[in-house]
Amino acid sequence: MTTTPEQDSDSLDPQQWDELRAQGHKMLDDMFDYLQQIRSRPVWQPIPDEVRGQFAQPLPRHATDLTQSHDIFMRSILPYAIGNSHPGFMGWVHGGGTPVGMLAEMLAAGLNANLGGRDHIPIEVERQVLRWVCELFGFPKDASGLFVTGTSMATLISILVARHKVLGPEVRTLGVAAGGKRLTAYTSRGAHGCIAKMMDMAGLGSEALRLIPMDNAHEMDIAALRHAIASDRALGYTPFFIAATAGSVNTGAIDPLIKVADVAHQEKLWFHVDGAYGALAMLSPDIAPRLAGLERADSIAFDFHKWGQVPYDAGFVLIRDRAQHRDTFASPAAYLRRETHGMAAGTDWPCDFGPDLSRGFRALKTWFTLQVYGTDRLGQVIAHTCDLAKYLEQRILATPQLELLAPVSLNIVCFRYRGDDADHINAGIVGALQESGRVAPSTTTLDGKLAIRAAIFNHRTNKADIDALINATLELGTAKMNS
Repeated sequence: MTTTPEQDSDSLDPQQWDELRAQGHKMLDDMFDYLQQIRSRPVWQPIPDEVRGQFAQPLPRHATDLTQSHDIFMRSILPYAIGNSHPGFMGWVHGGGTPVGMLAEMLAAGLNANLGGRDHIPIEVERQVLRWVCELFGFPKDASGLFVTGTSMATLISILVARHKVLGPEVRTLGVAAGGKRLTAYTSRGAHGCIAKMMDMAGLGSEALRLIPMDNAHEMDIAALRHAIASDRALGYTPFFIAATAGSVNTGAIDPLIKVADVAHQEKLWFHVDGAYGALAMLSPDIAPRLAGLERADSIAFDFHKWGQVPYDAGFVLIRDRAQHRDTFASPAAYLRRETHGMAAGTDWPCDFGPDLSRGFRALKTWFTLQVYGTDRLGQVIAHTCDLAKYLEQRILATPQLELLAPVSLNIVCFRYRGDDADHINAGIVGALQESGRVAPSTTTLDGKLAIRAAIFNHRTNKADIDALINATLELGTAKMNS
């Protein structure tokens, strides 16, 4: 039966596809222009009050022309983003994204697939990426994995699977108190704060996470780790989880993964690796040997949207024990019934391995990125950012006015301008750098000292950007010292 225009009137599809097509091409071209000309733009700029006020409007009751909405985007949204696509962005651990990833995101949005389950090819794409991840990290072929928003959610899933393993299936119905055990977990003082937050969300409490001291390289102290576990056992606690860090958010440090794996094996604890950005260093042959021991992990949390340059968001969790993972989350329900054929065919849907029934097609932009660029090219990008960090380190060490505050392990460099009241001076330098629009580092605190922190992740960044950071820091520092 042919659908008449009158029957189409309730659809949200356009009445004139040619007009939408022309506008869509313009929007795509605008984004290509944005990326192509990114160096001509500021990294970041303050939001004027009148622009911010545009987003305090009441709920729109009537339709607005797409062209008008796009104009608002171009004038009032695009210029005031955080700027992580810009080569001068060095503020936080953000990837730069790529035009290929952007196009893949468009395709995924057009397909509008729900990857919670059922029998359709987008799930096979996600499974393909899982197989690639297992190959990359040396995991067994039957390991399980899942795309999530980011490492925070991946960490929560890992903690819940480890909790299920030690407390048994009753934890899902009776709660954590039913087993009569007080669980404790361990990570370094330099670990990401999401681990404590996810211990809280898992019902175990953030105080059940023991923060282990670090050595001079900002790596977990193994002797202190052993002592903490022994002390907890003596007090009647049940140690169950160790989280090592591969690429700390503050300094880029890598915990001694082999030694942590040995402790976990000897103590029969779950060995988790927070590889939010560092795990993908496995793509670089020169850096990968430093991640030895990663292949022994029970779970790994990492993000393709950091060093992998996939557009946000594309986090991933990898679990060695597929059965334990499934048993932690699978929830049979009539509306999730599996069939032998048809759209509901198959078993082990993604919703059996995590909390979400509705899941976007994050795998597509990751699949496109890996397919189009290849792992060799992505590994070269990773190595290049580490080379730039070493170049920045050399510039700092050769400049008497500057002080290096931590060893440069990967691609994060922490330093500061020397002088009296250095914390105040360096905070002012970073604020001025960000407002300049040329380069944008952030701050952190190391050993009680405020540091300028340059996190070099963008594939567009080059030596000229590093030189600009050094030169502007010296100029601003000198001005502040003389003021």
